[in-house]
Amino acid sequence: MTLDRNPAPTENRAASEPLTGAEPHPPAPKGRFSLRSLMRGDLGFLPVLLTLGLIALYFQITTNGVFFQARNLTNLTQQIVVISILSTAAVLVLLLGEIDLSLAAVAQACAAVMATLSVYQSWNAWAAIGAALLVGAVIGLINGFFVAVLRVPSFIVTLAGSIGYAGLLLLVMGRQSTLIVRDPTIRSLAPTYLDPALSWGIPLIVVGLYAAGLWFEQQRRARVGLSTRSTGKLVAQIAGVLALTILVVFLFQSYQGVPQAVLISLGIILVFWLLLRKTPFGRHLYAVGGSAEAARRAGINVVGMKIIVFTLASTLAAVAGIMLTSRSTAVATQISATLLLNAIAAAVIGGVSLFGGRGSVWAVVLGALVIGSLDNGLDLLNQDQSVKNIVQGAVLVLAVTADALVRRSNPVRGR
Repeated sequence: MTLDRNPAPTENRAASEPLTGAEPHPPAPKGRFSLRSLMRGDLGFLPVLLTLGLIALYFQITTNGVFFQARNLTNLTQQIVVISILSTAAVLVLLLGEIDLSLAAVAQACAAVMATLSVYQSWNAWAAIGAALLVGAVIGLINGFFVAVLRVPSFIVTLAGSIGYAGLLLLVMGRQSTLIVRDPTIRSLAPTYLDPALSWGIPLIVVGLYAAGLWFEQQRRARVGLSTRSTGKLVAQIAGVLALTILVVFLFQSYQGVPQAVLISLGIILVFWLLLRKTPFGRHLYAVGGSAEAARRAGINVVGMKIIVFTLASTLAAVAGIMLTSRSTAVATQISATLLLNAIAAAVIGGVSLFGGRGSVWAVVLGALVIGSLDNGLDLLNQDQSVKNIVQGAVLVLAVTADALVRRSNPVRGR
């Protein structure tokens, strides 16, 4: 899959971006290089990849080679599954130009509903999971109603919601501070490893479908007279994705196999990438995030879009809570103080704009890897939680600062 930061089609940007009246900066003369021209260009995921590479290299050296061991990298990918899913929810809301501060509380509350129904009511595992997802969807619907229909700022709605849903968590859990889940189906969702046939088969099938999709897209564009990529570039793109897939699967297989939880999180990201990239819903979402008023004048149902996005976000938060429960085998009344921060930080570090209308759902992968690598590496170095919080906060500030500088250097794109 192509990791592109601006999945909104070019023809949609005219509707998704406001008319500020500012003229674009003139292009830098040929042969001349300037920081301003570089900032106005689209560097894609290159800065994040470079940052991730430097972090990984530093920890590889300081941990005497432990960081790149197959066992540690497998543990690292499993550790960021919950952040990845929750960050996907954060991306959807951020693309609207809104924010959801209740995601962590929703995840924990929905997990408590599932655990309570499974342990005390003896519900079937899938029925309990379905109930948790339904509660998440209802919570998102409520958030969306206040934000879209009553036009209460999302910051206030979700901040109040995080307090209220934390209270719901305490109500569901009763007097217990921790509830252990013993259902084997729920407990097996996160820690299970796929057998070699599935470990190789599923990723290679996905790569095959990706290659077929690129080919059909190439043919469709050629039929209607649009520009197409050269055959060499197309083959190189597919070969690069195939090589990366083989490398990652080989790495997993050298330890215990592909973790099921990693496959679930990547599957969720893939589904939402397709939704945002290939459907009218995605184009409308970017348009609303670029300028809600311009989108409304273009005939887009802005209220409906916001309600749907907040509903999807809280449902994804419920999924994250389910996976967290499966990994820890228990639900606690204490909500992680850093879970929400890490989810939003992963999205912003990966390139999703806090101002809406810009970014890709694949930002979650790189952003979560940066956050997870910092956590994992500092754990290997036996650093305190205080040090980890300071480092993560500094990285988040740098990412937001970079986003603000890019928008300031190109006012036509800013909101």
